[in-house]
Amino acid sequence: MTATRRVILALIWLAVLVGAGVAISQRLQVSGDLRKFMPSAETPAQKLLIDELGEGPGSRLLLMAIGGDDPETLAAQSQAVAATLAADERFVLVANGADAGLDAIPERLRPYRYLLSPTLDSQPYDTDFLRGELESRVQDLGSPAAALIEPILPSDPTLETLRIAEALQPATAPQRLHGVWFDRAGKRALLAIETRAAGFDPTGQQLAVAAVQAAFDRSRGDSPATMILTGPGAFSVEIGGRTQREASLIGTVDTVGLILLLLIAYRSWRTPLFGVLPLASAGLAGLGAVALLFEGVHGITVAFGFTLIGVVQDYPIHLFSHQRAGVSPWANARAIWPTLATGVASTCIAYLTFLFSGVDGLQQLAVFTIAAFAMAALTTRFLLPGLIDPAPRDPAASPRMAALWRLAEQVPRPPMWLLAVLAVAALGTLRFAPGPFWQNDLSKLTPVQPEALAEDARLRTELGAPDVRYLLAVRGKDAEDVLRRLEALQPRLDALVADGTLAGYDSAAKVLPSVAVQRARQAKLPSADALRTSLDTAVAATPFRADAFEDFLADVETARTAKPLAPRDLAGTPLATRIGALLLEQRDHATALVSMTGLADPAKVSAALASPGVELMDLKTASESLVEAYRERVLFALGIAALLLAATVWFALRTPRRVVRVLLPMALTTLLILAVLRAFGVELTLFHLVALILAAGLGLDYALFFEHAGDDYADQLRTLHALIVCSLMTFLVFFLLGLSTIPVLRAIGVTVTLGVVCNFVLAMLISRHAVDGGANGETLGPEGPPTKTQAGGAA
Repeated sequence: MTATRRVILALIWLAVLVGAGVAISQRLQVSGDLRKFMPSAETPAQKLLIDELGEGPGSRLLLMAIGGDDPETLAAQSQAVAATLAADERFVLVANGADAGLDAIPERLRPYRYLLSPTLDSQPYDTDFLRGELESRVQDLGSPAAALIEPILPSDPTLETLRIAEALQPATAPQRLHGVWFDRAGKRALLAIETRAAGFDPTGQQLAVAAVQAAFDRSRGDSPATMILTGPGAFSVEIGGRTQREASLIGTVDTVGLILLLLIAYRSWRTPLFGVLPLASAGLAGLGAVALLFEGVHGITVAFGFTLIGVVQDYPIHLFSHQRAGVSPWANARAIWPTLATGVASTCIAYLTFLFSGVDGLQQLAVFTIAAFAMAALTTRFLLPGLIDPAPRDPAASPRMAALWRLAEQVPRPPMWLLAVLAVAALGTLRFAPGPFWQNDLSKLTPVQPEALAEDARLRTELGAPDVRYLLAVRGKDAEDVLRRLEALQPRLDALVADGTLAGYDSAAKVLPSVAVQRARQAKLPSADALRTSLDTAVAATPFRADAFEDFLADVETARTAKPLAPRDLAGTPLATRIGALLLEQRDHATALVSMTGLADPAKVSAALASPGVELMDLKTASESLVEAYRERVLFALGIAALLLAATVWFALRTPRRVVRVLLPMALTTLLILAVLRAFGVELTLFHLVALILAAGLGLDYALFFEHAGDDYADQLRTLHALIVCSLMTFLVFFLLGLSTIPVLRAIGVTVTLGVVCNFVLAMLISRHAVDGGANGETLGPEGPPTKTQAGGAA
């Protein structure tokens, strides 16, 4: 095939990839929901954690502080930001302590304030009560609060709306200056903002954070004020931006480095160009398979999946390095195919076990990996030979390769007893290294900077945000059942606040009483005639006109005969936001959450509130147990994968000594990686385990090709050339990944970087054959010099 035809074929291949990419992009939906990488919850606390992780109000809360100017200016800016965001559909609640809480109940629900407010529990609406309230309103109208009270006075002379608005405030609200919340120092205005998008919806949170920034910029004008924004959504946006910047930088350096490496290794501009086609095919095949089999592709699957390209790039490199004059590219591909196919099959089998993990994210990762590896191997075998130069420079003729091989031969093959000592030393390090072996605390995997976490903690304290670790869960058969249980618990909760065990608490029953309580309050409302008589008597003793409170009379009568409110009746109101945060309804049960502030003694709280269906949830313990369950599944999958991998290599090689040659470097490398990590005090995570499979795949590839070269000196030099290029490329990719500030990426990068170095060195020492068949202390090879048939027939 001429050079022109090869270029035309490459362009056709590229055009097919572009078309496939367009088709896949139209179907692909990237998700950021971390619950896809969580195992099925089993305990009530785990189920609550999973539900709250992606959808709960805690994940939607943004905390904002405005500082850097005088308090009056900051208060005005807070009001302007709150007004702008309150009109934005991307937000369901914007609280800054202003008196906008009077709008908590929309017009259609205003009469219900008499069923929601606790006034009637202790005070009848008689003449004495009404007279006292009206006298207080006269004083209010002469105070600075007149502008606030006057609009609602005709329909609400007892200010029940204000009492309900107070129930929506945090249990321990911050101080108010100039009508809005400020920190204790009085230097920063504070806002609490709840987004409509879930905390782990990266796109929704990015739009919300951008809207907050825009609202602040408009409110600031020429002021030197600055804004601080924290919370899960703000952190996810910051992490996403940082990840994108790091990925862009790492990708640029990797691309330049890889192109230079290929140009130096093969002295041809076509090699980097043609070599990228199998890699692009692999990536598109992985994305296409996941898009076809799953509703949405998780961002972690995409990110981690493309790190696997650092492995599949080895396939075209083997083809390039083994090509030489006198052998057609197709014959060359057929010759290396058995060894290549063995490595691919073994790695795919290892990931195949994740399909049975019961974790959606791991299943996606398995599908992506298997499809990508298979496509890269198949295109290298059946398409790439049609593109490459049939007579390139032969690495076997390179003096540098010959010198490197002679240098390698100077290092004697390690005897079995020395390898055993190395393995025992690694196991000893694992056993006696200080510190916990596993990292179960998800918070330590966060890439959020410590300064940002500290600022978030300060704002939560200032705003009186509830404890993020402990929640009181009250379960019942339906919403009415749990609301009654909450009302029964309320005296005990109040006692805990009184003795200082709690600083405060929020519950759904404070916002929406049970139907039973609402009906009891209805029964205490006077009839229309009785209320008018009492009101006329009370008004006569005040400056108010006799007909000033007709709206009040109408609302009370409506409330007296109305059907009690249920949670669904609050849809579209601030009350619904609070109820949605504290009352979770399912088809067959309901759970009410009581968030607590200033929890000093969890054991005392648990004992004081002990009753059927009531449990103090420790979400930190629940998350750690979830991680442990996840790890058990991954470890089980890895154990099955190791057995299947060994069986595949046995089936391919059929000779015990050859199988040992191939598997031993990989097994030792796995132990050494774990030992090095533990020796440096690294607590292992799930991501280290998943990266170990990646490293094992590399070790298998290196060992198989050293074994494939047999005792043929020219093939040994070509194999050395290919594996040096492969290992350098993979080392570059994962070394840069290991420098990332994102803990997950850093764990993968460090693990695989160690694996590249150890696998290459051990495979070269253990798996290579000596040219003379018996020199260099060979203790693991077959007896006598290995023939080309023995060493090369790897399948």
